[in-house]
Amino acid sequence: MENSPSPEPSDQSRAARPIPLRKADPASAAQPERRVAEAELRASDADRERIAELLRDAYAEGRLSMDEHAERIDAAYNAKTLGELAPLTRDLPAHRPVTPGTERPAAPASQLPPARQEPANMVAIFSGAARKGRWRVGSHIKATVIFGGAELDLTDAVFESPEVVIEIHAIFGGVTIRVPENVTLVGGGVGIFGAFDIREQVAPDPYAPVVRIKGTAIFSGCEAKARRGKKIKEWVRKQLDS
Repeated sequence: MENSPSPEPSDQSRAARPIPLRKADPASAAQPERRVAEAELRASDADRERIAELLRDAYAEGRLSMDEHAERIDAAYNAKTLGELAPLTRDLPAHRPVTPGTERPAAPASQLPPARQEPANMVAIFSGAARKGRWRVGSHIKATVIFGGAELDLTDAVFESPEVVIEIHAIFGGVTIRVPENVTLVGGGVGIFGAFDIREQVAPDPYAPVVRIKGTAIFSGCEAKARRGKKIKEWVRKQLDS
């Protein structure tokens, strides 16, 4: 039998022959974009203040001891992510999930509730006391704290005097003072195994209210600072000298 050359494969059989696949290079493949989990998002000043406000309410209601309140407040202001803030109020009835962009817009002035009238003296003995919201601030406030804690929040208050003197007398206690960011905050006090931490500031408006801190802290601490993002809108302006 004569040897004859093998017939050429037809076009159909050539097309059916599998084509070897080239192995993909992992280095050249695009890496999938990693979405940041909500708990890893950076916390804003408003997020920290919202949690601190819930903790202050819980302390005033007796749900937290003085040590628990101090520990959680410190953790709230040092938190860097939303995940660090969430556990601080998880066991409190007023807990709300910490999510970005949940700040409520301020109500128009016409819808604001009337300001409360409060006594000039504030006392917390083996207990906690707090003043916050819309209340009338006169020219003088005296806070006496003995084995307790007190909070004075002036960020939503109505100032009825161009200067407010806050006099602190604390023994084995703690006092927290918050003011709007557009008022002047000055002062200090005598600390005996204690301290006054007054973060002074000068308001851009020379006629804005002045909050002046003074007093004594024995085995106690007093902290006063502005709350960023909160601005006073209602106050009695100083009159220009003629």
